[in-house]
Amino acid sequence: MIVAMPTDKRIELRGVAKTFGGPSSSFVAVEQLDLVVKRGEFVVLLGPSGCGKTTTLRMIAGLESPTRGRVLIDGLDVTLLPPGRRDIAFVFQMFALYPHLSVEENVAFPLRAARVPAHALQRRVDEVIDRLDIDHLRQRKPRHLSGGDQQRVSLARAMVRDPKAFLMDEPLGTLDADQRERTREQLRAIHNELGATTVFVTHDQLEAMGLADRIAVMNEGKLLQYDTPRRVYEHPADLFVAHFIGSPGMNFLPTMLAEDGAMTIAGTTMRLHVQQARSGVRLGIRPEYVTIDPSGTPATVEHTELLGSYNLVALKLGGTLIKARVPAHQRFGEGEQARVRFDPAGCRWFDVATGKALDWTTRSSATAVAV
Repeated sequence: MIVAMPTDKRIELRGVAKTFGGPSSSFVAVEQLDLVVKRGEFVVLLGPSGCGKTTTLRMIAGLESPTRGRVLIDGLDVTLLPPGRRDIAFVFQMFALYPHLSVEENVAFPLRAARVPAHALQRRVDEVIDRLDIDHLRQRKPRHLSGGDQQRVSLARAMVRDPKAFLMDEPLGTLDADQRERTREQLRAIHNELGATTVFVTHDQLEAMGLADRIAVMNEGKLLQYDTPRRVYEHPADLFVAHFIGSPGMNFLPTMLAEDGAMTIAGTTMRLHVQQARSGVRLGIRPEYVTIDPSGTPATVEHTELLGSYNLVALKLGGTLIKARVPAHQRFGEGEQARVRFDPAGCRWFDVATGKALDWTTRSSATAVAV
């Protein structure tokens, strides 16, 4: 039975969990997940393999049944509905095109299956083919298409029904780097044009950052943070998110509470003052907030990666290896001595015991000096 719930939300998961196996050998794939995807949002489920993101997507689609909890689409409880009655389109990683049909026939297939009248079917197929710029591929068979073109055809077949939501399971995973970048740009442009509600699964944090309105970071079946790409990057909720997001991830340094309330960093005489201070915390800082400065704390250069517009310098500070993102003109040789300074605006603090972020504010740069 479909139960209507008054809501303006497009997709909602309420206390959804999924366990596989029996009582003696059960595996919790998704643990007590609450998630809302607003109408017209592009939400990315992000995390490493086995984190539960694909299982979550399949529960939204109806391809997996939750062990507990409810799935709502447009205010309707669809938890027990089969996939065909949820009015969603699923785009798989492995294209799943019919090899004996042409591109046009593949795109038209969902409408033919729904017995859409011929004139309306052709008009809709033409619109979608034109929008995705694949008119020149109409009569080709899938085996004659590149990976990028096959994925665009797969997207066109999903779009042709004008569903309530698009669900995409790592759709760019099989493409090479150049095709992936172009297709990512097309995906975002199509989303902006259609305003379609989209849930997209990936393990690639660069894809997530480039596509999402909001990112749901998952690990070991748990939702760790659900926020905008900027918030997830700049204010990670815990140590896992801080490390997983960013290329490279955040630097982490051990700290020690000094008598004057300052934090001594990585066993060195570098100190940062925070509004609250206690033991058992770790400092996190992104490479772009680590600068090479003559007045900073001595460190030893381990190696440098030349990355075009900037260099990534690995340095040993005390007993800790950190990375600094510096302008391309700043070059350093292995074993060279350099001095580093931390910008307090980029300092994030984490509880060592729980891994959770602490809501601490680091004071102005005047106090962030080597002593």
